[in-house]
Amino acid sequence: MELVGDRYLGGVMRGRMEGYGYYTLPMGTEYRGSLWDGMFHGHGELRRPTGGAYRALWERGLPTQGKYTFTDGLEFELEKWLYCDGYDRRFYTEISSGFKPPGIAQLTNLDPPKIIPKGCYDCGDGFYNPKTRIVVDYKRKFLRNADDDEHEWILRTCRKAWDLTAEEQPKSSHSLS
Repeated sequence: MELVGDRYLGGVMRGRMEGYGYYTLPMGTEYRGSLWDGMFHGHGELRRPTGGAYRALWERGLPTQGKYTFTDGLEFELEKWLYCDGYDRRFYTEISSGFKPPGIAQLTNLDPPKIIPKGCYDCGDGFYNPKTRIVVDYKRKFLRNADDDEHEWILRTCRKAWDLTAEEQPKSSHSLS
């Protein structure tokens, strides 16, 4: 069953998704779980194409309780969120695996970090081009257009590609004759 770029594999009753199924949205996000009358209903999980998943108990299309887990295994906590607060700026991989030796910097939670295309920013789920205001995933597939708030946030907080190379240019040799 396909609906405007979506894909569905699972039970159908009265022309609607019913029972256990796999529903993939056009941008690649996939729902795996129970459906009823064409809606997420019961236990199910939304998986992002870039990693991470939201496991929830759904009722008539709305989550009643759930938890988001990032690609690296970090679970989001709404009440007691201590990750990257003002007191502890370590990445989750540093918390779970320890620090790197002195002199070796860890710039992102992903190590080694992704190489950012020239003029772009790494916004966590892909690369952002401020000229086009488009976010693409790390495989260069379209994710979304950034609104004004996201644009400003990315420019203010995200890691940018280097404008200049850090390598020294070779000096021209002069003969002494």
